Amino acid sequence: MKNRNAILFILFAAVLATLPPFLNAYWVDVLNAIGIYAILGLSLNLIVGHAGLFNLGHAAFFAIGAYTAAILNTTFGIPILWLLPVSALAAGLFAAVVARPIVHLRGDYLCIVTIGVGEIVRIALVNDVFGITGGANGIFDISRPSVFGLTIRTPYEFFYLIWFFLGVTIVLFHFLENSRFGRALNYLREDEVAAEGSGIPTARYKLAVFALGAAWAGMVGLIFASKMTIIAPESFSFWESVLMFTLIILGGAGSIPGVLLGAALIVGIPEIFRDLANARMLVFGAAMVVMMIFRTEGIIPQRPRVYRLEETPGEERP
Repeated sequence: MKNRNAILFILFAAVLATLPPFLNAYWVDVLNAIGIYAILGLSLNLIVGHAGLFNLGHAAFFAIGAYTAAILNTTFGIPILWLLPVSALAAGLFAAVVARPIVHLRGDYLCIVTIGVGEIVRIALVNDVFGITGGANGIFDISRPSVFGLTIRTPYEFFYLIWFFLGVTIVLFHFLENSRFGRALNYLREDEVAAEGSGIPTARYKLAVFALGAAWAGMVGLIFASKMTIIAPESFSFWESVLMFTLIILGGAGSIPGVLLGAALIVGIPEIFRDLANARMLVFGAAMVVMMIFRTEGIIPQRPRVYRLEETPGEERP
């Protein structure tokens, strides 16, 4: 089964890599948007899908990473890709600080507080706190990324950068999901009291998953900033967090294929129906309602895991 999944993943990557020459720049840019939201969805899926912590302020971490890279790049001229670990660290540390006092909350209460965190960050950016964020106008002239001396400018070139990063994210998160850390998060999601009773330090795991998910969103923020060369607070509004949350619920919380499919549907379908103008969102909303009624766990839900205790030869059963 594992080999079959690996072969399917490689075949899908190979087909995808040959696709851009047959598409125009507009549809390649749509694929780029799908890739960016897929990575953001996977980073949020760690918090929502695996740990069961409702977070509707994920756009704040996305913004922290983007603004950190933009400020350092435009002020000190540091190459944008060199700032990848800095953006991750800034977003991760910010998440650890803001999550520390709210980590004991669950469900609706945590959801409301994270909405507040997201809005505080957005308002701080609009009001140009410390005079470095550019206020409502944002930050201009962010450098394009360079790889081995090649400056990435066109949608076709960004396609390979974004989808390579997505491929790395899928592989790493797959191994994380099957690691001790991933299994502990699943216990935490299913029953926090039982997990704590089993010796899992739940508060520490919650902080760790918040910081990890935020750090990954911060790195996506850097890619987004370098692609657009301009960022403004309106790119990190509450609705961006809603979009990330929705694609997880639609695809299947805790499921990597589900999140990828959710990103493709949420970002891709509105573009397909763009000619229908305002009606496209009405049709899309109706489809969401129907899906949530008849398939509440998402289109591709996470498969239940089964663990068996195996008796070691020569060992007596107690």
